[in-house]
Amino acid sequence: MAGTLVIAEHRRGELRQVTAEMLTALRGAGEALAPTKILLVGAGVTALADQADIPGVDEILLCETSAEHFDPWSVENAIAAVIAAEQPRLIAFGHTVDAMSVAPALAAKLGRELTTDVTALRDEDGAIVVERPIYGGRLFAELELPGEGPIVTIRPGQFDAAGASAARAGRRVVDPQGAAESSPICHVEFLEGDTDQIDITTADFLLAVGRGIGDEDLDRYADLAGEIGATLAVSRPLVDSGQATGARQVGQSGKTVKPRVYLALGISGAPQHLAGMRDADCIIAVNQDPDAPIFGVAHYGVVGDLHEIVDELVPAPD
Repeated sequence: MAGTLVIAEHRRGELRQVTAEMLTALRGAGEALAPTKILLVGAGVTALADQADIPGVDEILLCETSAEHFDPWSVENAIAAVIAAEQPRLIAFGHTVDAMSVAPALAAKLGRELTTDVTALRDEDGAIVVERPIYGGRLFAELELPGEGPIVTIRPGQFDAAGASAARAGRRVVDPQGAAESSPICHVEFLEGDTDQIDITTADFLLAVGRGIGDEDLDRYADLAGEIGATLAVSRPLVDSGQATGARQVGQSGKTVKPRVYLALGISGAPQHLAGMRDADCIIAVNQDPDAPIFGVAHYGVVGDLHEIVDELVPAPD
C-alpha cells in the first residue's frame, strides 16, 4: 500500500473548497503519504479535472457514473472499487454532510479504521499521526492510525485552501464498476437554506458577538462591523434565539474560521466556540467577566462593559 486517495467533493459543477484544504492538510505528512491521487466520482466529472489540478496532486482519477447529483450509494460503491484497484495507504474525505453519508458506511464495508474531524496530520517515523477534538472540543487527542488503508475525514476551514497549480497532474479514467445503476436513492431537488449567503470562513477580519449583547438589535453590530471593515459573526446562542442565521455561526456546530483578526464581543468562550476560532492569528476579546474562558486563548483582552465600549464606537440610536 502506498500514497493517498483524496475523495474530491463537488456540487453543481463546482469543486468545493474543502477538497483544496485537504491537500494542504496532507502536506503535514511530507512525502510519507505520496503520491497523492484525487478521485472525482459522478456524471460529467471530466469537466472538473482542471479544477482538481491542485498543488500536491500527482494524478487525477476520473470515475464517470450516471448519477447527475450526489448519490451516496453509487459514490460508496465506486470508491470501494477504486480502493481495491489502487490500494492507497490513506483515504481522505472532508468532514462534511456528504462525506459523512459515505465514509462510515465505506469503512464498515471494507473493514477499515475511520477517524473523523481531523484537525492535524503528520508522519512520525513512518506512522500516520492525527489530531482530533474530544470532550466537546475541550481537549485534542493524538491518534496513531492503525491497520491498512485507514479512512479520515478532515475538518473544513481548518487549513488554507491550496492555490491553483502551474503544473498539470496526470489524468486517468477509472472503471466505475460497483457504482450501482439501481441505486435506491433518488435526487429530488435542491432546497436553499439560509438566505444569508455570507461565507465567514473566507473573511480576514471577523467581529463576533455573543450572548453578552442581550436583546440589543444585531443591526448595530453589523453597522460596527461595516465601519471597521469586518464581517459579522455570532456564537450559537444568537442563532438559537433567532437573532442571526447559522451561516454566521462560529463553533463546533457552526463554522471553523482562521481570520487574521477575531474581535469577540460578549462571548464567554464555551469549548464548542473556542474549537471554531482558536487558530485565528490575532484574537481580541471584550467581556465583563475576568475569568471568561475566551481570555485563555485571546492575545489581547478588555475586561469591561461591551455596551459602553461599543457606545464609544457606534452611538446608540435615539
